Amino acid sequence: MKTYWQNYIDGTWVDGGAGRIDVFNPGTGEKLAEQALADAGDVDRAVMAAQRVHLSGALADLRPVERGRMVQAMGRYLIDHIDEIAQVLTLEQGKPLWEARIEVEGAARYFEYYGNQAETVEGRSIPLGKGYFDFTTYEPFGVSAQIIPWNYPIEMTARSLSAALATGNACVIKTPELTPLSNAWMALAAEAVGLPKGAVNILCGLGRDAGAALSTHPLVNQIVFTGSVPTGIAIATAAARNVVPCVLELGGKSAAIVHDDADLDAFETDVRWGIYFNAGQVCSAMSRVIAHESIHDELVERMVGVAQSLTVKPGIDQPDFGPTMGAMVSEVQRDRAAEIVTAAQGEGAQVATGGRKLNIPGAFLEPTIVTGVTPDMTIANEEVFGPVLSVLKFSSDTDAIKIANGTPYGLVGGVFTRNLDRATTAARKLRAGQVFVNEWYAGGVETPFGGYGKSGYGREKGREALWNYVQTKNVAIKLGLARRK
Repeated sequence: MKTYWQNYIDGTWVDGGAGRIDVFNPGTGEKLAEQALADAGDVDRAVMAAQRVHLSGALADLRPVERGRMVQAMGRYLIDHIDEIAQVLTLEQGKPLWEARIEVEGAARYFEYYGNQAETVEGRSIPLGKGYFDFTTYEPFGVSAQIIPWNYPIEMTARSLSAALATGNACVIKTPELTPLSNAWMALAAEAVGLPKGAVNILCGLGRDAGAALSTHPLVNQIVFTGSVPTGIAIATAAARNVVPCVLELGGKSAAIVHDDADLDAFETDVRWGIYFNAGQVCSAMSRVIAHESIHDELVERMVGVAQSLTVKPGIDQPDFGPTMGAMVSEVQRDRAAEIVTAAQGEGAQVATGGRKLNIPGAFLEPTIVTGVTPDMTIANEEVFGPVLSVLKFSSDTDAIKIANGTPYGLVGGVFTRNLDRATTAARKLRAGQVFVNEWYAGGVETPFGGYGKSGYGREKGREALWNYVQTKNVAIKLGLARRK
């Protein structure tokens, strides 16, 4: 693997105006590589390049099927290079190698899906009566700025980039400082499929510098951000000054309500995926389990068994699918999660298993189950973003919904029961953008995803996401006017 990675602006690999930043392997704590660091000048050049593409019509004027074929081809490029991409992703982010392969496959799926959707974005005719012809058309915003999180750098870039390109936008991607390397393949894919120079620009920069410059740039026409609530507020505030629309996917504190008639054997699998996949560094993670009091003790015992069954070690040493977990993305993130667990104990909660940093190099935290949690505790309300599951009790369906909705977040929720009426009632009452019934992470690229409340606004995934990247134009034509001689 190379030791220095550049930014990609206007079809050229370039150094960064802010110098370089070190990228570390969280599985060992060792320096992995150096990444070019962009400054405001780099951001300006990238935005200008994207605007030139937009104004030229090089993307927007293409027949949609042609644009869609290029987008699909980007996904095939990722699959063709999955081995090398997954290795770099694992080394910079910490997840097991088999999880990294799943992420690359997921990224490719976005390009496949939105490439197929490109020619389905159609306007409509509006009847105005005799003498008029009225129709709508959808046009790209122009320059789409996309600020990517560090937990799924490849997949999250693909999620927004594929939809933006399919609808004819040119893009500027700001990669996360912690995991910037694997996004180089997005630039390589854009080159390989013949996208015009400047259609895809990828740069790494600090949030306070490059991120701020991008979100305030007067030529940016749309912003997509995934990350923390405070940063989302700052971006939305900056965008508002230029009257620029945003799509914000922010924090989550998602709850799984487990009723006394739930299939507990199946739920063990949901726990494995829901809180320990990517070491719990997932915005839609199952961070709270709200268990009926009659099954609470048995459920805790089962979940402890799941946590203790996991092998925790560097992701690069975990090539095969199985009960494994990798490192967290950094020691800072690991220490923050451990501190939240310690604070919960100070508030009266108990650690059923885990909660400790592993005494080995790297950013490792034991898979953790915290019990005796009450709705007023910090751990029940604050996003941990780590392999830490909080368990709360409920006695009635009403109590369960109240507890689940008791945070300012509303990203996803889940209900586990064999009772269809109970499930549908919960789905209606849960304050969340997506509700899982009897399977955490049910759905796919095809299903809309986004939050209520402080989890953000706008939707990614599914056809609904396409409308984030286009604006509607209405054309009204008066007919029957005689030509004057």
